[in-house]
Amino acid sequence: MSTTQPLYLVFGGELETPEGLTFRDVQALDLVGIFDSHDTAYAAWKAKAQSTVDNAHMRYFLVNLESLLAQTAAA
Repeated sequence: MSTTQPLYLVFGGELETPEGLTFRDVQALDLVGIFDSHDTAYAAWKAKAQSTVDNAHMRYFLVNLESLLAQTAAA
């Protein structure tokens, strides 16, 4: 049985509309980092999200890469 390493990506950018998921400029995305624990990734996400709270179009995301990697390995 193979296991995957826990990895979490935190990134964000300015959205075209506050309720959408389309970025205004993909080249300008802020890649905060890849983390090996959910707690560390969550802390980074929270700090970035709170620092941009005055911009309704700015959104940060925490993505579980472990589940994406597991799907790729199973394909």
